[in-house]
Amino acid sequence: MAIRNIVLDTDEVLRKKCRPVEVIDAKVLTLISDMIDTVKKADGVGLAAPQVGVLKRIFVINDPAKKKVYEIINPEIVATSGTQQTAEGCLSVPGKYGVTNRPMKVTIRGIDRNGKKVEYTEEGLIAKAFCHETDHLDGILYTDKVIRMLSPEELEN
Repeated sequence: MAIRNIVLDTDEVLRKKCRPVEVIDAKVLTLISDMIDTVKKADGVGLAAPQVGVLKRIFVINDPAKKKVYEIINPEIVATSGTQQTAEGCLSVPGKYGVTNRPMKVTIRGIDRNGKKVEYTEEGLIAKAFCHETDHLDGILYTDKVIRMLSPEELEN
């Protein structure tokens, strides 16, 4: 497929609410495949459609530990539990990291590229990514939720 340009936080597209996907057509399938290639090339965890300039409710998450890629269309967080306070970054905010509060465990529902209903419950990093990417679909950046930004020295420790 193709590597797409990642939109930076100065672009107003990241502040817009995305529209639900009504039809999974060839354009949507190409977008999902391109997003997977893009997030892997950028060595990222997740990527939402608005980060490549498309206002559709789609995100992908690459979990190399499980050798799994989540492709979720029209995601909805249906349950959360616990709290984790960890460093968070974003491909659209390169080189900056901050501490956020996110749920430790998240259950999310949506549909996959075949139109099949999916539901995933994950903890830790992937739970945080579910929240982070869902926020992108609502025009919210992690920097809106940051408790404090981290210095480069703090990141090394």
